[in-house]
Amino acid sequence: MKTENEIHNIRNIGIMAHIDAGKTTTTERILFYTGKNYKMGEVHDGTATMDWMVQEQERGITITSAATTCLWQKKIINIIDTPGHVDFTIEVERSLRVLDGAVGIFDAVSGVEPQSETVWSQADKYNVPRLAFVNKMDRAGADFQNCIDEIREKLGKKANAIQIPIGAEEKFRGLVDLVKMKALFFKEEDLGCSVMEQEIPSEMLDDAQRHREELISAIADFDDMLAEKYLNGEIPSQGEIQAAIRKAVIKHNFIPVLCGSAFKNKGIQPLLDAIIDYLPSPIDRGEILGHNAKDFEKQEKRQPISDEMFSGIAFKIASDPFVGSLTFVRIYSGEIKVGATIFNPLKKKRERIQKILQMHANKRTELEEAGAGEIVALAGLKITTTGETLCLEHRPIIYDLMDFPESVISVAIEPKTSADEKKLLTVLDQLKIEDPSFNFKHNPETGQLLIYGMGELHLEIIADRIHRDFGVGINVGRPQVSYREGIKSIATGEYTFEKEINGKLQFGHCVIQVEPYDYQAGVLFESAISKRDLPQEILETIKKSIFDTAPGGCRVGYPFINIKATLLKAKYDEMESSSLGYIIASANAFKTACEAAGFVMFEPFMSLEVVTPGEFSGEVIAHVNMKRGHIVGIESKHNKEVIKAEVPLSEMFGYSTDLRSATQGRANFTLAFHHYGPMELNLTKKLLESKGIYL
Repeated sequence: MKTENEIHNIRNIGIMAHIDAGKTTTTERILFYTGKNYKMGEVHDGTATMDWMVQEQERGITITSAATTCLWQKKIINIIDTPGHVDFTIEVERSLRVLDGAVGIFDAVSGVEPQSETVWSQADKYNVPRLAFVNKMDRAGADFQNCIDEIREKLGKKANAIQIPIGAEEKFRGLVDLVKMKALFFKEEDLGCSVMEQEIPSEMLDDAQRHREELISAIADFDDMLAEKYLNGEIPSQGEIQAAIRKAVIKHNFIPVLCGSAFKNKGIQPLLDAIIDYLPSPIDRGEILGHNAKDFEKQEKRQPISDEMFSGIAFKIASDPFVGSLTFVRIYSGEIKVGATIFNPLKKKRERIQKILQMHANKRTELEEAGAGEIVALAGLKITTTGETLCLEHRPIIYDLMDFPESVISVAIEPKTSADEKKLLTVLDQLKIEDPSFNFKHNPETGQLLIYGMGELHLEIIADRIHRDFGVGINVGRPQVSYREGIKSIATGEYTFEKEINGKLQFGHCVIQVEPYDYQAGVLFESAISKRDLPQEILETIKKSIFDTAPGGCRVGYPFINIKATLLKAKYDEMESSSLGYIIASANAFKTACEAAGFVMFEPFMSLEVVTPGEFSGEVIAHVNMKRGHIVGIESKHNKEVIKAEVPLSEMFGYSTDLRSATQGRANFTLAFHHYGPMELNLTKKLLESKGIYL
């Protein structure tokens, strides 16, 4: 059993950033300096420990979040390295859900980039305390102060440097620690293993004093004792400054900013020190709030200690070629042992733990037990999926579920042989369990099997995994857009179902009104009938029937969105009314109303951000206009133009090739789902006619 002091020594952190900011390289250096790895892996060589998938090594990007554990200053650091590409944002979401702290990495040249903002807002959602590490200080155009300014402006955070760089670009050679007021240099001969602490160079002393004053002034807002000393002109001690920073970080009030160059082996050991000194332990995060399994409105609490009742969240499912299905679990309270039986309160089923594994990317170490504050992988769980709570059956608790993003793009796939056909659905089921942002279904009109994902790269990786990881041959079609159906006006539908089935009369009657409503999640249901006039179970049956009907649309088969459905009337007879009758009556009344309300198609619009040299901005804007997009903003940044636009997804296939041609390969872009918007009538007609449907 872990003592409270041992749990105090745990740090569960995530490494998060925009693609190519240097997350994986930073993690590789952390593993090297903590002695976890005996040599440094490099992303560009395909040898990075955390990018262990073949697909990651080939593309030089992180696709799936990988977990590992290392030791620094006799403290345990559990690290999850997350992807930076927007197509794999679900990996960041589910990792941040269970972490106690995070390190946000920023490119010293590019500053705050689009996916930086996305992961930052995800961390805000789960109240995750953070540090900021400005990486790539050795690159041409590196600007440390600009990064701090952008963190303040774009991310809305109170941020101050706790280090400043000594030199920049090719002259970057070390850093000044503003808490210790010492200069730190990193010996190149031993790959930065030796950190030399020296006096601050005289030419930097005034600048360091000014930054230190700014730091103390900023954190004094969060510590009364420090504020009193500061106002009285006293100089606080190193320990007092560290304690004040830690307090401010844990309360989500302050972002300490560090700097370095992971690739050049500078600044990683001080970053590790900051992780230990400023990010919270599970004890610091305090009690964990959940819901009572029997009364969801009632709050339950668990303390992050070993002698509490066991509870945890399954945040990731992965396939292991040697162990089978692995369920990654963050243990919030209590302990578990190999062979123990635990409980899934959402499924109301027991699960048995066959193995407890501590993961190091795709390698594993078996444990006999694990307790509060730890992140482990469990083998043997059969029915638990991502985001679900695990606990003890006699003291159940349910933690809040995660939100998963909408899949907006699909491709048709087909098995190459009859043997592949037999295995394909099993493989797709497994991939869906592993990745909640992936989905698949048969199109009843075309007979095609469609797979849905977050973007072209996401689907490309899925198709590649089906072939390589699972050995199933498939043919892949062209990407398709996932449209939505809606209505134009208010209309009402009425339906009565009355039929004898197996000798019993089944009766149901509903009058349902539909109207356009800004609700992109689908259909919003309301009832104008009081609970006195209609039993609650019948009302719930009608509501569920409408929700079950909505994904099928009424004209093309795309799901309904932006609709408010109101139950106006429902005849009820205690002797004859039945659930089946109301299921059929409500579904038909809803469809009738939607058909009468007039048909409108919605298409997904994407947020596009293009970073281009100024001389090509005209061509980029012209391309956006040609693709039915509209510009929402243009700003200058480091001799480049940042063009922000909203563009229909249907126009964006192959855009990387178009942009490369227009800008001589010197521009890059990011694309993320923004909203569903009405589709132009002529385009709607063209789309429907291609499917044999005529307005």
